[in-house]
Amino acid sequence: METAGRAQAARDRVPRVDPYGFERPEDFDYAAYEEFFSAYLVILTRRAIKWSKLLKGGGGVQKSVTVKRYIRKGVPLEHRARVWMGVSGAQAQMDRNPGYYRRLLRGERDGSLEEAIRTDVNRTFPDNVSFRKGAEPCLQGTLYNVLLAYGHHDRGVGYCQGMNFIAGYLILITKNEEEAFWLLDALVGRILPENILGAGEPVHGQHLKAEGALPGQAAGAGVTAVRVAPP
Repeated sequence: METAGRAQAARDRVPRVDPYGFERPEDFDYAAYEEFFSAYLVILTRRAIKWSKLLKGGGGVQKSVTVKRYIRKGVPLEHRARVWMGVSGAQAQMDRNPGYYRRLLRGERDGSLEEAIRTDVNRTFPDNVSFRKGAEPCLQGTLYNVLLAYGHHDRGVGYCQGMNFIAGYLILITKNEEEAFWLLDALVGRILPENILGAGEPVHGQHLKAEGALPGQAAGAGVTAVRVAPP
């Protein structure tokens, strides 16, 4: 009875939805989570203070041995978007190309690309309250825009199944549509290994540039047989 009482008390104290917007499952052990987190919170607080001092001043994130060490130990949620944008090169790309993202969204229509994205957007993170159609705001529209813009941006990749979850998580972290797009560009175009987005036979040398695309954009971004791209 006492154990059941502690479990219920922990359930009452711990939010049903986590900081990213995901609902905790029915069998979630609230008591064990609370016990672990109460001890881990000391470590998280210490890290957050160090990150706040490092990023004081609001400038860009400069790569250094210290930054690398801090990243390996974990970036606090409140600083994650800024750090990821800086160290990935996404911030520099966005700064060098003002208005580029919006121009991509106004680009030529592609029915097959749009339909593929729309299908997957509807089944992205069903356990996240922000991706449900009744949410306010609902992030499905934001996710659709990011994926559509990337499909126009890198015609060689277009859209691959699985990109919706990557882009969706970036949106949850950045809370900014354009930043999520540039982080997706950094991941798919420069950071992730080739063919990571599917298990089909890789296709190389078919990277078509979108109108006004960035020089060398698609280099190294392996395309798989599951891609959805213009002919």
